[in-house]
Amino acid sequence: MRIVENIRIVIWVLSILCSLRFSLQFEPPDNYLIDCGSSSDVSVNDRKFVADGFNSSFLETPNDISVKNRSSIAISSTFGSALFETARIFNETSDYTFPIRKPGRHWIRLYFYPLVNKNYNLSMAKFSVSAQGFTLLKDHQIQNDTLVKEYSVNISSNSLVLTFTPSANSSAFINALEVVSQPDHLLPKEARTIGSQGRYRNLQKQALETVERVNMGNVAVPPQNDILGRLWVSDGSYLAHNSSVMFVSKEDAVDFTTGSSKEIAPSSVYGTATALNTTEGSTINVNITWNFDVNPGFEYLIRFHFCDIVSSSTQNRLSKVYVNSWSVSRNFDLSNQTLNSFGTPYFIDVVEMVSNNPQLKVSIGPFSADEQFPLVFLNGLEIMKVSDSRGGLDVSDSFKSSSKTKIAVIVGLSAGLFIAVVLAMLIFIVCRRRRKLALVGHSKTEDVAVIGMENNHVNRTGISGLKTGYRFPLSVIQKATDNFSENLVIGVGGFGKVYEGVLSDNTKVAVKRGVSESNQGLREFWTEIEMLSQFRHRHLVSLIGYCDEQNEMIIIYEFMENGTVKNHLYGSDVPTLSWRQRLEICIGSARGLHYLHTGSTKAIIHRDVKSANILLDENFMAKVADFGLSKTGPEIDKTHVSTAVKGSFGYLDPEYLTRQQLTEKSDVYSFGVVMYEILCGRPVIDPSLPREKVNLVDWAMKWQRRGQLEEVVDPRIADQIKPDSLKKFGEIAEKCLAENSVFRPTMGDVLWNLEYVLQLQGVDKRRSRNDELSSPVDHLETGESTAEFSMGSMGDIAGVSMSKVFAQMMKEEIS
Repeated sequence: MRIVENIRIVIWVLSILCSLRFSLQFEPPDNYLIDCGSSSDVSVNDRKFVADGFNSSFLETPNDISVKNRSSIAISSTFGSALFETARIFNETSDYTFPIRKPGRHWIRLYFYPLVNKNYNLSMAKFSVSAQGFTLLKDHQIQNDTLVKEYSVNISSNSLVLTFTPSANSSAFINALEVVSQPDHLLPKEARTIGSQGRYRNLQKQALETVERVNMGNVAVPPQNDILGRLWVSDGSYLAHNSSVMFVSKEDAVDFTTGSSKEIAPSSVYGTATALNTTEGSTINVNITWNFDVNPGFEYLIRFHFCDIVSSSTQNRLSKVYVNSWSVSRNFDLSNQTLNSFGTPYFIDVVEMVSNNPQLKVSIGPFSADEQFPLVFLNGLEIMKVSDSRGGLDVSDSFKSSSKTKIAVIVGLSAGLFIAVVLAMLIFIVCRRRRKLALVGHSKTEDVAVIGMENNHVNRTGISGLKTGYRFPLSVIQKATDNFSENLVIGVGGFGKVYEGVLSDNTKVAVKRGVSESNQGLREFWTEIEMLSQFRHRHLVSLIGYCDEQNEMIIIYEFMENGTVKNHLYGSDVPTLSWRQRLEICIGSARGLHYLHTGSTKAIIHRDVKSANILLDENFMAKVADFGLSKTGPEIDKTHVSTAVKGSFGYLDPEYLTRQQLTEKSDVYSFGVVMYEILCGRPVIDPSLPREKVNLVDWAMKWQRRGQLEEVVDPRIADQIKPDSLKKFGEIAEKCLAENSVFRPTMGDVLWNLEYVLQLQGVDKRRSRNDELSSPVDHLETGESTAEFSMGSMGDIAGVSMSKVFAQMMKEEIS
């Protein structure tokens, strides 16, 4: 009995110790809460903010610092209105200095509200804030609302200096601030970078800025409900679509005895969730998506919070997690991570580089389209901006700081432009002389093709501009095509004939020879050269060179062994494409178009997307071709480009046709037509068919809306298509063909969904890793995603296939 009693005592003591371990709150070694410009302390949510006063030990007090009186304006803030009723104003560079008891990561929270009185209008103040060598704010102006900026800085010294620097002829201010120690385990020392295999980002020396801290379940969590004083906003306003979600709340189900702690996120975060709304016996093929505004050009630390409060069953909790189009995890298994424990918190950290898009999209969806009762949910999300290589966290607005700066910039640019023009003229003269010498050498040795570069070409329409490309002598092209032999013609179009050719190094090429001397043909000729010279992508046909000698208009491309998609669909006796091949062709061409739309500062709009302009190489990889009608997209502050209607009948965006307003969504519409063309295996317009079938789009859309798209499928592939794959494919095409461009998806969204269609189709026999168009399972297992192919990565650069040609050219050029 005594032994039993002792065991009970031991168990009781252990349980007490366990409860103490999980009930103790983190006590920060450094905890500076300052109410700036105030003469008395203020309590906010049981936290005491100390008045900095005029004799503050933290503040270096120059003569020009003044104290702002309390405002009579009613201020509403989750953080407590009292903190925004006073402010300290700086008319010159000033420092707050805080002794640091324990080095490590600290929160820096800055509270701003632009108070106004007869002496000051703080909404006009422009200033910078820095700490530990990091620029937190740069030439920033606070608008007429409360603003709380939160940063995490790793402090290695025994003090922190927070510096406020007014911009020229301005002042700086602060209403309140915090410098508080963080728990050592709160933020990672490194995190996996998505989109690269095995690469981790070291974060120890980086400052972080909180961009978003979101609680799922459509419920906000105020600072007083978080032991670290953090605000978690509701996810409702970030949801892309909320018709397919449900909000779950079971805070009492959260169990911190295993998994992450309350410092990582409070129970009010793990106890709520946004989940996919499924009904009994149903499967659902949609994702939950949230959209967030971010600053391009920075890396972001993204933390996903998971806690299964949705279902206590022991079913696998498999799901797919994406950031933009990158796969964070294609088979994330929460049950594996939490040992199948209901209510156990868990989190994932990843780093994503945002290059061009000012939006960050987070998606989570079912692992399999066939899964009954898919368990898909997210409890919380944090997005933190990582400081750049210069230690910056803000975008400088210094070019607008003064009229003197503007004048200096204009003068500098003018001088630079003048020098550039002079250099260009010199290069033009040197290159022209070299080309003449090279052509003399060519007349002696006809087998050698010496190609010169013309960087400043004036075309025959009188329009001068940069026309960059490898300029071939006409004699070299004549030799490659057997003097344009009719036996080598592989295609005929509006521009002219296309010939198969072989260069002197046995490289096969396609040679397009223009026949029209009209200004229109000439303009398209130079447009295509200019466009193709700007980019290289594995899903865009590569430019090898051009020739404008003796009034010729000749463009030389890489040779595409399997011709056009159109020829494989109808009108020729070439082998039929399988459904999987057709899907891969759609995905490849979507990648090429997505790159055109997003791969440079301004979008490139193709303007003539059709099956005849999608070519297939020896492996049936799709490449978009024919850029003669392409147009640079609108300026940042514009929604469209106003231009005359050009393109191919049957593929034209109706909005562009009626309003002459061109956007990237015009390409999306044309691509939707191509999707139906590929699915049905027939021309877009076929007058030989009965009236209701003449127009492919009208005919296919009629059956799509009836839910009977199988009625229009090419009979040669009808038995190859899985119903789920067909249904999703039809939905994507229908959205692309929306009459109003606002309701059409972007090419990035189309691409993402087509990848999903391929996954729904299932896994075929896998190809080698050198064949990029493998099954989506291969694609995701490597950690790759559509972004790898759409944003100009090394995997996309089409120059690889042309390396032998260019290497030979450059070798001859140098010699």
